Amino acid sequence: MARRPIVVMVATVIFCFVAALTSAGAGERFSDNGDGTVTDHLLDIMWSQTDNQGDISWKQAEQWVRFTFPHTIQASYDDWRLPTLAELKSLLAEDRSYAGYETDCGQVVRMPPAIRLSCGWVWAADTPSPVTAAAFNFHRGYPYTDRMVHYRAYRALAVRSIK
Repeated sequence: MARRPIVVMVATVIFCFVAALTSAGAGERFSDNGDGTVTDHLLDIMWSQTDNQGDISWKQAEQWVRFTFPHTIQASYDDWRLPTLAELKSLLAEDRSYAGYETDCGQVVRMPPAIRLSCGWVWAADTPSPVTAAAFNFHRGYPYTDRMVHYRAYRALAVRSIK
């Protein structure tokens, strides 16, 4: 019977140690890289901290993330791309108590403040047809498709994989 308190004590120490490691390792989802980008530790990707700051068609957005955006930041990576719809969806704040923030175009978006949008609609890399592309609406919180040539209020947000 003398071993039982020791086993309980060892189990408690191990539990506390694992809990401390888990909470320390979890930390914040985003960390500011200090160069115009943030690292998303949940998805192991790097996001631009801001979008392109103006209306843009899908084809223009694709060009912007690949050729223009890399010259606007201090980091030197050449593998920037449009995010997938799944990556964009992951940014939507599921917590309904989070009010979000107001964008430059007047929409309130429910996404982390680590990434600042200038308007609530962001193009995705997904292209269901040769003339349509997916987009995510951070104001209402849902994905949809639209013609690639449309540009009003759409934004480009650059992302890259870190692995």
